[in-house]
Amino acid sequence: MTIHAPHQPRAPMRVRGQDGSFAVLFVSILSLLIACCAFAMDVGPLYNRKVELQGIARAAALAASGKLNGTTAGLAAARAAARAAAERLVYRYKLPVAWSDGALSFASAPDRYGSWIPSTQTAAPTALYYARVDTAALGPGTGDVTNVFMSIASATLSRASLADSAIAGRIDIDVTPLAVCAMSPQAAAPRANPGAPADELVEYGFRRGVSYDLMQLNPDGDKPVRFLVNPYVLPGTDKTASLDPSTNGPLLCAGNMWMPRLAGGTIQVSSLPANGPLNSIYMHLNSRFDQYTSYLCTPNGGPPDFNVKAYAHNAAGGTPWMLPAIGNLAAQTTQVRGRLETIADLPAPPAGTTAAAYGPLWAYAGAASHAPLQPGAAGAAFGPGDWPALYPSGPTASGYPTAAAAPYHATSGPTYAAPGGAHLEMATAQRRVLNIPLLACPVSAGANVKATPLAVGRFFMTVPADSNRLVAEFAGVLPLSSLIGKVELFP
Repeated sequence: MTIHAPHQPRAPMRVRGQDGSFAVLFVSILSLLIACCAFAMDVGPLYNRKVELQGIARAAALAASGKLNGTTAGLAAARAAARAAAERLVYRYKLPVAWSDGALSFASAPDRYGSWIPSTQTAAPTALYYARVDTAALGPGTGDVTNVFMSIASATLSRASLADSAIAGRIDIDVTPLAVCAMSPQAAAPRANPGAPADELVEYGFRRGVSYDLMQLNPDGDKPVRFLVNPYVLPGTDKTASLDPSTNGPLLCAGNMWMPRLAGGTIQVSSLPANGPLNSIYMHLNSRFDQYTSYLCTPNGGPPDFNVKAYAHNAAGGTPWMLPAIGNLAAQTTQVRGRLETIADLPAPPAGTTAAAYGPLWAYAGAASHAPLQPGAAGAAFGPGDWPALYPSGPTASGYPTAAAAPYHATSGPTYAAPGGAHLEMATAQRRVLNIPLLACPVSAGANVKATPLAVGRFFMTVPADSNRLVAEFAGVLPLSSLIGKVELFP
């Protein structure tokens, strides 16, 4: 019998050089990982520096554009604002920004590739309402980044110089797209009222504290003239745009126009009809009284005023600070001088004028003294006791509040009413003040005709408007250069 030896397992064959290949692969992967980490460590500072520069450019551009108002003083204010905004920030996490006015430039349009005027050059300021900031012109080294690891791959990658730019400008102005004629071309004129302690200030023919029906005025004739402003066309241009209420309604509700300025040329206006001039638009104006009868006007776009009390002088309790307690809704109109104005604007009231004919007085603010003759705060020269001298044969004040708290400014009592509970949190003070362009008249009748704005009149709505009337108290003027609006960044 043959006995076989037990089977012995064969040792595995060893592949020559296998260990070396794994070593090579490991080294390659490790090198790649190190390179990626090194790249990430260099990219991080690059990204952070870019974000810092972007923040500097945006902040300075927004600050500068908010000061541009069509004047040389506005350009200087824009330069100062841009510097202040930039110097409040840092780069490289802690270094102060070395501002240079050479980084700032101005233009009349937000075109990145348009004509930009360096802020260091003298320029006509009228149409310059846009600012651009380029951080490449800031102090030396502001955008420099040292790449520690990239330089190993190439000496040209050892340093990077970054920059960013931003453009900002005004997108609208706080002006209601309605217009009336200036009743006088004089910006400021004195009015002598016998027995008054000082001459009264009359601005473009209007007296502060007097209520006017803005639909019943004309300095050049006895027929009323009033206008809707084209809120989309820049002054000095010939473009036309729709004045359909469906497009203008939200702007009448909000009280703004989609243009950056009124200065710098003629604007385009359209005559309102002779009958029912406010037929299609008055409900938008009444949002200020918490009345929302049009789907084009909502509390989000046009919030109510904080005080929605109507000062209807033709109803009991409407003007509790006046005697007699009942009278006209507005100062009575007259044509005795061949023009449509109010009795309050005449040198003296016509014979037979009664106290009821003056309408509400001083609901928002009092009469103002003529500044050259009576320096100091507007209205400081007059008190309710001066009414008999200011308004002969007119009403007298009965328990009128202090000058600092005219009836509108009350927060309780008979001259105050809060908006509805659902809208109370949205309520905004001064919403009843309409900023309305005052035009150099006469203006041709028709649609999209040219008109020259002289200033913006501030008119306080005493009562809601209707299809024929817009009753508002004159509260002073704003120069065209003082108009403000929203600013935003442009691509």
